[in-house]
Amino acid sequence: MLRGIQNATRNWLGRLITGTLLGLIAISFAVWGIGDIFRGFGTSTVAKVGSTEIGVERFRQSYNEQMQRLIRQVGKPIPADQARALGLHRQLLGQMIAEAALEENIRQLGLNLPNELIAQQIRNDPSFRGISGQFDPNRFAAILRELGYTEARYVAERRKQILQQEIIRSLAGEMKAPDIAIDAQNRYVNELRALDYIALGPDQVGEIKDPTPEELTKFYDERKNLFRAPEFRKVDIVTLSAEALAKAMTISDEDAKKAYAAERAKYVTPERRAVHQIVFPNEADAREALEKIKQPDMTFDKYAASAERKGSEINLGMVPKSQILDPAVADAAFALQPDSNSEPVKGRFGTVLIHVGKVEPETVRPFEDVAPDLKRDLALARARTQVRSLYDKLEDERGGGGTLSELAKKVGLTVQTINAVDRSGRGPDGNPVSQLPDGANLFSAIFGAEVGMENDPVQLAKGDGYVWYEVAATTPSRERPLDDVRDRVIERWRNDQVATRLKELAKETVEKVKATSIADAAAAIGAKPHFIVALRRDRTQGDFPATALDAVFQTPKDGVGSAQGANATEWVVFRVTGVTVPAIDPNSPDAKRIRDGLASMFTEDVVAQYLANLQSTLGATINEGALNQVIGGTTN
Repeated sequence: MLRGIQNATRNWLGRLITGTLLGLIAISFAVWGIGDIFRGFGTSTVAKVGSTEIGVERFRQSYNEQMQRLIRQVGKPIPADQARALGLHRQLLGQMIAEAALEENIRQLGLNLPNELIAQQIRNDPSFRGISGQFDPNRFAAILRELGYTEARYVAERRKQILQQEIIRSLAGEMKAPDIAIDAQNRYVNELRALDYIALGPDQVGEIKDPTPEELTKFYDERKNLFRAPEFRKVDIVTLSAEALAKAMTISDEDAKKAYAAERAKYVTPERRAVHQIVFPNEADAREALEKIKQPDMTFDKYAASAERKGSEINLGMVPKSQILDPAVADAAFALQPDSNSEPVKGRFGTVLIHVGKVEPETVRPFEDVAPDLKRDLALARARTQVRSLYDKLEDERGGGGTLSELAKKVGLTVQTINAVDRSGRGPDGNPVSQLPDGANLFSAIFGAEVGMENDPVQLAKGDGYVWYEVAATTPSRERPLDDVRDRVIERWRNDQVATRLKELAKETVEKVKATSIADAAAAIGAKPHFIVALRRDRTQGDFPATALDAVFQTPKDGVGSAQGANATEWVVFRVTGVTVPAIDPNSPDAKRIRDGLASMFTEDVVAQYLANLQSTLGATINEGALNQVIGGTTN
């Protein structure tokens, strides 16, 4: 769905598709469900809607792109089990199924668009406008080239998106939210509450003595599952990483200099000039203007701003020569001395007078400055080629049989043995296992494999390598004796004692607050009163726990309530002292935002019903085995 172009241009898909269709990710999976496992299709297909198939490679690429975006956002690798717990793969597949259903529907309806309409849409797209504000073919080609799209592929995707937009527009039309809904939403979003509150914690429950042996044993026996040792697995892994191969490579200065010369443009900041132009309909008007500009009390800028100016004035700002669309104007502008005016220039759109102000000369980063990065990039490029070759060699060797260790030695790769790792990637000491390659989603794959069986390799997160693995042995999950986990059990027992006492203390304090002031109630339990003047439903203030917001907004004015904080050892008791609902102007930006948001929600409901109908008429099936293969899960 052109995710790369969507990220680069931000707007060409249109808010209707991005805000409505892509907003139906969760809804679409509720519609489609995930129970059907289809047969009669190879492992190359993840899902099918009608006659439209979603291939494994297409889904793999989209999933990897999604994972990389999330990794960049959070700044660290996301384990496969965490990604699955968040439902990222099902969210993405739900979106792709919804899109496939619309594609299938478009084909069945025989919908199409004339080429001229597509061309017009592209020409009008702000993303492809140049410095003049008009469609720039060079910018258009550059964006497509940067993102790896041919013009034909882009046009085909653009056609598909426009047709999807039209279907949604025909379904939803111009939906409007009623005033009563806008008022209710305004109250929900913008209502403010004032409150007094007391924060309760372990300090308020007093001393908790150590449990007796009998108490501790009883507590442990009732909760043995909380203290079990997890299942561990011994596994051999072979990592083929472009990054690791690149570190072992030596790139000569000669090779680096050749690459530097071939890619010199990457290291050049071109000359830039402050260019101001006036375009006249004919040469006579241009020359008349030039004579006026030459007068002692006149400058180019003064004339450009004057009422007597006949031409259209354009200030291009500081630009390199390549960003001036008209070659004649570009040549003239970059031939002038700083702070000088040109003679009339015959350009594409008329006769032009040009003024050049400040000039920033071309700068070139010297080879010595870029050599380390250049050598690293060269090594990585060569390593990627080597990865493909070694991958093929090892896979060919696997066809002849043998252990992973034996096969790896044949192709010059090293086997690492991890003696014990659990499902979360931790060893028996509770620390992460350091031998696991960064970003590889191995844990679920390892725990979905059989002992001694050959497994498909797992691709590294960046797509720059593979990991082969072979489970050598398993250590089943087991109960830990109390003596082995005594400290953990005591800590859990204390927390439970604190939680139980705090819950009772919160109930008692609520009654005290009802009968007296918040200050007196706080003093009675050795706590301090706190005050908030304007608390919103969607954000907290100070140390007030976000988990208590719902309770506050469900309590009427002058009412008293309590709520648990971030965990069971934190509670708050509060009194709502004020409720304010700001009036909303129907013509205000805030009202428009609410109105548009509600209209979008209503549109999503209609489109979700439409997708549900498509499901019943087209049918949607999912290959769970292929899906799990992509995300590193089991195929069972």
